[in-house]
Amino acid sequence: MSFLRFFIARLLTVLVVLSAVILMTISLLGTSMDDILKTSIKQDVVLAVTQDTKLSSNFKNLQDRQHYIDNQIEGTIHAEGLDEPWYSPRSMGTKFLKTMTLDLGRARFLTSDSGSQQVSNIILEKLPKTILLFSTSTIIITFIGLYLGAFSANRIGSLVDRFTSAAAIFSSSAPVFVVGVFMILVFAYFYQVLPARATPLTPPTDPYYILDLLYHMILPLATIILTGFGGWAYITRSLVINILNEDFIAVKRSQGIAEKKIIYSHALKNAAPPVIITVALSLSASLSGALIFETIFNWPGMGLLYFNAINLRDTPVILGQTYVLVLIFLITNFIVDMIYGLIDPRVKLV
Repeated sequence: MSFLRFFIARLLTVLVVLSAVILMTISLLGTSMDDILKTSIKQDVVLAVTQDTKLSSNFKNLQDRQHYIDNQIEGTIHAEGLDEPWYSPRSMGTKFLKTMTLDLGRARFLTSDSGSQQVSNIILEKLPKTILLFSTSTIIITFIGLYLGAFSANRIGSLVDRFTSAAAIFSSSAPVFVVGVFMILVFAYFYQVLPARATPLTPPTDPYYILDLLYHMILPLATIILTGFGGWAYITRSLVINILNEDFIAVKRSQGIAEKKIIYSHALKNAAPPVIITVALSLSASLSGALIFETIFNWPGMGLLYFNAINLRDTPVILGQTYVLVLIFLITNFIVDMIYGLIDPRVKLV
């Protein structure tokens, strides 16, 4: 199978899965989504009429203005097929396209930092902060895990190897919310060197907001790294140990190549494909699992937004976030497939 056919096949798979998830979500919501979109239409029409002073001056009285608003609302609802049963093809098609473009109207209670109630604005404001936190931590954890794991693989039974194994046990057994609370107690309350609340008090319009955000990110970032690097190191250690037993490694050693170069250039390079997959899937999984972590540290990202939306039953925001997280997961898997297909040609034959 050529790479182009491989690319097209994987892309079609992503589109089919994404469409199926959206249609399933719409079906589960049923008439609730119709109510969400109708409410959004009413708010948009009223806001448009209110802000158009020229149009408002043409109305003779309040009854005339209300009659115009009602007609506009009714016409828009009919144009989008929302006056039909929720399962009708026209209605389903409209909701499908609106969800795909994140056109979910206005949130019921939540707003962005700039005061916007548009679901797309709220989500797009929070998403970069979640990506910043978890992408940075994943990159740092990966580098620590790769080199610590490779170092341990060549020194089985050493102090470093035992530390790696202990860190892996800690990573897999210590709940992140327990470690998070412990880190807040130690560094925010006992020693008071870092803020307990990860949401900066500086307004987003302030030029120093980014620096303040990075400062508040230190504690949650350190917690993720502490609970994550051990698992990475142990996975890398196991992969490198297996590779060091391969015949080509024995050939490299017989050629007089330095052991350090064999480990970090040859063994680690051959361990790259499964590590890349694990890194990418871990990143997408961490983004979808950010709810508990961001709530603990009050980090202003998607997880905290999801928590607030669930508490307030803000259905448009919940629906929008669900769609975005599924989209991120599918795109990540697609990119992983493409990278893996490039570095390992055998994958394209599957």
